[in-house]
Amino acid sequence: MAVDYLVIVFYMAAMLAMGWWGMRRAKSKSEFLVAGRRLGPAMYSGTMAAIVLGGASTIGGVGLGYKYGLSGAWMVFAIGLGLLALSIFFSARIARLKVYTVSEMLDLRYGGRAGVISGVVMWAYTLMLAVTSTIAYATIFDVLFDMNRTLAIILGGSVVVAYSTLGGMWSITLTDMVQFVVKTIGVLLLLLPIAVVKAGGFSEMKAQLPTEYFDPLGIGGETIFTYVLIYTFGMLIGQDIWQRVFTARGDRTARWGGTVAGTYCLVYALAGAVIGTAAKVLYPDLGSADDAFATIVKDELPMGVRGLVLAAALAAVMSTSSGALIACATVANNDIWSRLRGLTTSPGAERDEVKGNRAFILLMGLAVIGTAIALNNVVEALTVAYNLLVGGLLVPILGGLLWKRGTAQGALAAVTVGGLAVVGLMATYGILANEPILYGLLSSLAVYVVVSLATRPTDEAVLAAWRERLAGRTPEPVSEEVPVAQ
Repeated sequence: MAVDYLVIVFYMAAMLAMGWWGMRRAKSKSEFLVAGRRLGPAMYSGTMAAIVLGGASTIGGVGLGYKYGLSGAWMVFAIGLGLLALSIFFSARIARLKVYTVSEMLDLRYGGRAGVISGVVMWAYTLMLAVTSTIAYATIFDVLFDMNRTLAIILGGSVVVAYSTLGGMWSITLTDMVQFVVKTIGVLLLLLPIAVVKAGGFSEMKAQLPTEYFDPLGIGGETIFTYVLIYTFGMLIGQDIWQRVFTARGDRTARWGGTVAGTYCLVYALAGAVIGTAAKVLYPDLGSADDAFATIVKDELPMGVRGLVLAAALAAVMSTSSGALIACATVANNDIWSRLRGLTTSPGAERDEVKGNRAFILLMGLAVIGTAIALNNVVEALTVAYNLLVGGLLVPILGGLLWKRGTAQGALAAVTVGGLAVVGLMATYGILANEPILYGLLSSLAVYVVVSLATRPTDEAVLAAWRERLAGRTPEPVSEEVPVAQ
């Protein structure tokens, strides 16, 4: 195991070194939060794939394959479909807005009245996404070091908080590119073929397992529908995803780079399901399906390779965790705190924007680590976050992009009614039930349309400014650079 330990230690040290290097590039708000909006196709595709394919997609995806066979790919498949839809239909317009948060987009579209409430909902979603990603460190370090759960969360979380705080999006972009390469090698090129060979090949897997393990719809139509509602639509509106879109250097990069990343997700989804299916042949009686990834890595891979594959799992967790962390801090600072501070601070007051955003990443990172240590039911927490996000924000966001008649009153009503409906229905039907997100979405849509039609149309000046931003004809406000020690 000594070689495996060295691989992991070297990997984590490299992440910190890249955080330090990224700090030297993050001299302005734009550089710190969206990498200066300068990423080309290769880096954009790699980092986008890295953030959406986290611990749930890797460890959880293999676990679903263990439980359901090939149809276990549907959760990650839904993520890939959402990323494809975002990239093909919306990403170019989103990138041209030159904003930093989803709530800023809502303010531009509706005239500055929808941002605070939507910011609170988005903050809750990104916080819980970061928390659930951080908890996954416990699984990886338990396999590798037999480490205490709390210590594992502190160790893994501290590395992510450190490099994210140092260099913001530049550090996260650099580390995500490494994580993308490590995940590709570790999961697709090493673990996948080794698992299939150890299980005796596909013919032996088919002979050993029930036929439903090879049914593409074996997980059930209702479950697939729920995955699409939550994850596909969630990809369209999440701050963590939009903030990556903002890093693209142009329309073409956002559209085609995202399409490549979405296609990669589909391949990754199938790979995880196949690995889980192979694990079912090798270990038919595991206590938990989520143990399948750790078990097959620990028992079937040779020394050195095992460390690399565990580094791949660590990479998957870190990429999602860091992306959610900077999204959470960006929303907390720019959509909530700055608006509250604006009530008592003069508009012309100077402040160090990079320093402020760096402080919020550190603060939110500490909150994420503390919450991850205290939290037990990860699945329910993540489901609550996604239900609130999709039920409350999907309609006003897509309505703002697609329907000219939508108004600020309609958007606020949709956020409020959709969010409350989701919470009430989860209390009635249960957190993991399908009804809350479905009925919450329908109520949000109905209220958005009715209230928008019943109120005055959005001021034409607001719509004209909105169209200028969508067309990319409005330059981004220049943020002052912060001197960096040489």
